Amino acid sequence: MLAVHFGAGNIGRGFIGSLLSNAGYEVCFVDVNAEIVDLLNEKREYRVVLADENSEEATVKNVRAINSIQNPSEVLEAIASADLVTTAVGPNILVLISELIVNGLRKRVELSNNPLNIIACENMIGGSAFLKEKVFEKLSEEEKTQFNQLFAFPNAAVDRIVPNQVNEDKLMVSVEPFFEWVVDRSNMVGNVPDIEGVTFVDDLTPFIERKLFTVNTGHAVCAYVGYQAGLKTIKDAMEHSEVLEIVKNVLNETGAVLVRKYNFNNDEHQKYINKIIGRFMNPFINDEIPRVARGPLRKLGPNDRLISPALQYYKYLEGQPINLAKGIAAALQYDFGEDEEAVALQAKVKELGFEKTIEEVCGLNNEHPLVDLIMKEFNSIN
Repeated sequence: MLAVHFGAGNIGRGFIGSLLSNAGYEVCFVDVNAEIVDLLNEKREYRVVLADENSEEATVKNVRAINSIQNPSEVLEAIASADLVTTAVGPNILVLISELIVNGLRKRVELSNNPLNIIACENMIGGSAFLKEKVFEKLSEEEKTQFNQLFAFPNAAVDRIVPNQVNEDKLMVSVEPFFEWVVDRSNMVGNVPDIEGVTFVDDLTPFIERKLFTVNTGHAVCAYVGYQAGLKTIKDAMEHSEVLEIVKNVLNETGAVLVRKYNFNNDEHQKYINKIIGRFMNPFINDEIPRVARGPLRKLGPNDRLISPALQYYKYLEGQPINLAKGIAAALQYDFGEDEEAVALQAKVKELGFEKTIEEVCGLNNEHPLVDLIMKEFNSIN
C-alpha cells in the first residue's frame, strides 16, 4: 500500500506519516525542502520521540520522498498509483499543491478507475473541502463528473502538539504523547482504510468544533495574552497566574457552548478541558509564543477559533463571553514584527482604527454586542 503525503515537516513526519507507516503503508513524502527529501531517501527511516519523562522512541520505516520542485512528474506518478493521499502543509499551501494534485489525478484516470481519498490534515475547518474546491476550479465539467465518482475529499480533525525544534538528527521529531485524528467516513469512497489511531465518524462537526474551541482557542488565547504580558513561551504563559486564569475561563466559556450545542456530557467535557490544559503545561514541550500566535488575521476570522465561539456564546447562552473578548482584544494587538499577518493587522489598525478593523477582519457588524465587549477589554488593557 502506498500513501502519498504532502508535507515532510515535523507534523507530517511526527504525526501523520508515523501513523500511516505503522498501518503498513509505504509513505512517500512530497516536499520542497531538498535537505529533508534527500535525507529521507538516504535513510529510508527516522525517529519519533515522545516529549514526556520517559522519552519513548519509535523508528518510522518504509519511507521515501520526492522533491516537488525538482521532480514534479514523479509526484504525478505517485498520486496515480497511491492508495491514500494526505496533506500537512498549512492552510495557505493547499492552494499551491492543488495543481500537482489535479495533474496527478488526471494521470490516474488515464491508468485506472481505482477510487482515492484525499485527506487534508490541516489546522483548519473543512481543509479537505477547501482543497477539493481548489482542485475542481481547474477542471472541465466533464472532469468534475468523473472526479466526483472516483475521488473523495473527506474532512478531518487533527490534534497533536509538535513544537518547533532543532535536532542534531535532522529527521528526528519530538512530539507530545497525545494525538487525535478523526475523519468523516460519510464522505469517503471505496473501502475505509484500517489505520490504528484514526477514528472514522459519520458526523465530524462536533469533533471539529470541540477541538477547535478547546485546543486551538485555548492555545491561541494563551499565546496572545501571554505575548501582551511580555512572555516568551507557552510554558511561561501557563505558569503565569493571570494568563492561566484567563485560559481556564475561556475554556469554560467555549465548553458551555459545546455542551449546549452538541449535548456533550458536562463532566466528560470538563475532563477533556483538564486534559488540554495539562497538555499546554507539559514541561517537556516549551513552544515559543510566536509560533502558536502566528497568522492572527486568519485566527481572527469569523469562522475561526476566537470569533466563532464568542458569537455562538450569544446564540446558545445568556450573558457575555468576557474572557473570549479578552483573548480577542489581545490578538488584535499582536504586533510581532516577523509575522507578516501581524504586521498587516497592525497596519489595518493604524489605517482604519480598532473598531473598523474588528468589522473588517472579524466580520462583525459594529452593532453586535461582541464589538462593544471587545472594545471594553481593549480599553481596560490600554
